[in-house]
Amino acid sequence: MTNVVILAEKPSQAKAYADAFQVQNKTNTYIQLKPDSIFSDGATITWGVGHLVELKEPHDYKKEWKKWKLDQLPMVPDRFQEKVSKGKWEQFQAVKQLFKQADMIVNAADVDREGSNIFYSILRLTGVKKPVKRLWINSLEKDEVRKGFERLQNNEKDLRMFEEAKARQISDWLVGMNASRLFSLHLQKKGYGGHLSIGRVQSPTVYLIYQRHKEIENFVSEPFYQIEGEFQAEKGKYKGLAKIKEKDKAKVQALMDKHRLKEQEPYEGTIENVDKKTKRIKSPKLHSLSTLQSVANRMWKYPPAKVLKIAQQLYEKKLLSYPRTDCNFITNSEFSYLVKKVDDYQRTLGSNFSPVSLKPNKRYVNGSKVEEHYAIIPTKTIPTAKKLEGLSREERNIYNEVLATTLAMFHKDYVYEETVIQTDVHELPFFSKGKREVDLGWKELFPQPKKKKEELLPEVQEGERPEANVHIKESMTQPPKPYTEGQLITMMKTAGKTVEDEEDVEILKEVEGLGTEATRSGIIETIKKQNYITVKKNAVSITDKGIMLCETIDGTLLSSPSMTAKWEAYLRKIGEGEGSKQTFIDNTGKFIEKLIQEAPASVEKVQIRDTGEKKKKWNEPIVTCPSCKNGSIIDRYKFYACSGYKEGCKVTFPKRLAGKSLTPNMIKTLCEKKQTRVLKGFKSKNKKSFSTALKLDEDCSIKFDFAQK
Repeated sequence: MTNVVILAEKPSQAKAYADAFQVQNKTNTYIQLKPDSIFSDGATITWGVGHLVELKEPHDYKKEWKKWKLDQLPMVPDRFQEKVSKGKWEQFQAVKQLFKQADMIVNAADVDREGSNIFYSILRLTGVKKPVKRLWINSLEKDEVRKGFERLQNNEKDLRMFEEAKARQISDWLVGMNASRLFSLHLQKKGYGGHLSIGRVQSPTVYLIYQRHKEIENFVSEPFYQIEGEFQAEKGKYKGLAKIKEKDKAKVQALMDKHRLKEQEPYEGTIENVDKKTKRIKSPKLHSLSTLQSVANRMWKYPPAKVLKIAQQLYEKKLLSYPRTDCNFITNSEFSYLVKKVDDYQRTLGSNFSPVSLKPNKRYVNGSKVEEHYAIIPTKTIPTAKKLEGLSREERNIYNEVLATTLAMFHKDYVYEETVIQTDVHELPFFSKGKREVDLGWKELFPQPKKKKEELLPEVQEGERPEANVHIKESMTQPPKPYTEGQLITMMKTAGKTVEDEEDVEILKEVEGLGTEATRSGIIETIKKQNYITVKKNAVSITDKGIMLCETIDGTLLSSPSMTAKWEAYLRKIGEGEGSKQTFIDNTGKFIEKLIQEAPASVEKVQIRDTGEKKKKWNEPIVTCPSCKNGSIIDRYKFYACSGYKEGCKVTFPKRLAGKSLTPNMIKTLCEKKQTRVLKGFKSKNKKSFSTALKLDEDCSIKFDFAQK
């Protein structure tokens, strides 16, 4: 009898796996499957709840590392260790018990590096040593789940991905814990009241935004001059420009004089050439996560983190393939099911066209370009009208975008006619460009943007002699615009290199970017929470705190997106078995040593700004103790307590109550007024949210007051 235990990353994933089998029993910590053709003795599915385990904090290694002191740096543990995450002990113990009873364990966490990290970190902390297999699927549909469990892979590749993820996690710990303390403490010596959070990837990302801020701030608008012609032909008016663009108006005037041209005087022009070209644009590549994030940000202003969340929801609803992919291609296997479903997909999207070709095209179908995951495409599951109605507007938008992009590869090219007219006036050529849509083709599948007013060129003939007026046109140079969140994803992916065509961006795997496809949106959210950037009307701006961070790291490797990208490239090598985790960690240690040497000089040039943060004083009185009346309630790191504890006052208050943080202001109100207003954000034991006021009893214990409205 073989006892198989399957670890999913989260309960929703475990449920999706269980849906592909018959369930024998369910508990709070696992689902038991009935025996069937795949698991002859049945199987047990258990799960994590987010990260069940995490790296230990500095003070877990050494008590003296709890306090922020320069002489404690660098903090480099002899051996990095994990611990059970706060509040997750019960689930960890359940997983550990199941692992002990197993004959074989299946890693069924997300099929990416972080999924490998989550699984092996848990396995390592349980101390259990059993054979491990890897589930590798790109869809949660029942037949794909069953097929995946029938074809479980060995864990050779899985272990390499774990090595890569662990190297990243440890190096991030080293940089974050050491650099944050290092620079914050030096800045506090200069009078800064807060602290900076510094990260291996987040800091160079902020620096990218800072560089754009400096470009805008230092930009000086300057005039430039061109010669414009206005023409009246037999069938209509049009405008054209001579091939000159100068900051020096005198040079433009000299060209006018050379051709004996004066402003406001009528001339007769000659149409020397009418060049008409039919141009075709192929449908866009299939979506990777970053292209989907960029398009959704441009179309609906969705933040990248929201796009990932929506795509993940659609994956769990079995409508989209795995979202955390950096690939724009599919294999012949996916293409074969897409071909069969073209009509169904069209009905779902509300479109109707005859496919141009039902054969795979290497622009979209290329197995040699697919590594871990293929592009984001619709699954075989065709949603019912009821299921579509149940989708939120955001989910419907993202689903339709992926559906349209997938169907577009079967559609005709977008065709337009480009016309260039050359009109000479006194032998000075003027050029006019016009565009006329011939066939919308694949573009008809997408929401049509409001068309900008384009000056359509009139029908003209070579040799025609239109009336002409010429003048010097003055324009002003424009500053670069702030990044949008969608552009920021692209800039991170290219490590700050400018990409010319944003709408059809093709970034090769060899390009070294900041972060990974799965982590970039999270990094943006982190730097928002750290108050380094703000986003208003989709424009990303840097804050005073962000500017101070960038001035602090300026000149160090933390300000170099390209250098950080090279670190990411080495991490990928670890995942491919060509790099060493220990080498990477050792080099990160050397990098920290270098930062410690550079920090005093780096901080010297920083202008301290008021970022609205006050330096935290742990022993600062919050309020007079309501019990002894002599001492004061102070922050004791993990709880609040009376300063007169040595004199025998035992009053303490928790920092968290029913899942909600209690702030110093709440404690002050309780001590002074004996009750608070109704507060939101509490959670019951079964994770349900509730609101209540708090009151202080005579024995100075905090109680819920549900009577207060």
